[in-house]
Amino acid sequence: MAIINQATRELQVKIVYYGPAMGGKTTNLVQVHDHVQTTAGNKGKLVSLATSSDRTLFFDFLPIEAMSIKGFKTKFQLYTVPGQVIYNTTRQLVLRGVDGIVFVADSQYEKMAENVESFSNLEENLRALKLNLADIPYVLQYNKRDLPNVADPDYMEFLLNNRDVQVPSFAATAHRCEGVFETLNMITRMLLNKFISRGTPQCA
Repeated sequence: MAIINQATRELQVKIVYYGPAMGGKTTNLVQVHDHVQTTAGNKGKLVSLATSSDRTLFFDFLPIEAMSIKGFKTKFQLYTVPGQVIYNTTRQLVLRGVDGIVFVADSQYEKMAENVESFSNLEENLRALKLNLADIPYVLQYNKRDLPNVADPDYMEFLLNNRDVQVPSFAATAHRCEGVFETLNMITRMLLNKFISRGTPQCA
């Protein structure tokens, strides 16, 4: 849940990048951190919490044109989860207090089973936290579209977005920063619309 910082007059919103190992979550965060436009001092350091074979990244930023809701500027906190299954407890910890999710899928055809497994794992971990994906704004990113062995986007839509209410999805090549900000802009827009429709931010 978004947190109100009365001292800085900021509404802190948490976005988690989720998906299979090596799918591009880290690359997305690095690209955003390198290219996001903020005023001086309004971008946190990119922090990496490394394990033996995976890592969690996070940073926060206040956009130059941060939307004000009830007098509070919106600061975004971006996190990745470790992709390796053995770090599932860490995934649950990172998901605590989540406001929005970017699911980064690997477009390589041979990775489709891992994408589906990771998406199911996301839903399971949210349920363990007494959360429901249907209640959380999220978007899909189909990454690595520059590789020769990618699945058709329609097939990926069938696997990951075949629901009563479909969510926005984006083709991406994160290492070229293609589709990275389109994805981020959509999830931030969805979150801001959610808070605006509530009429006021809520304290955690």
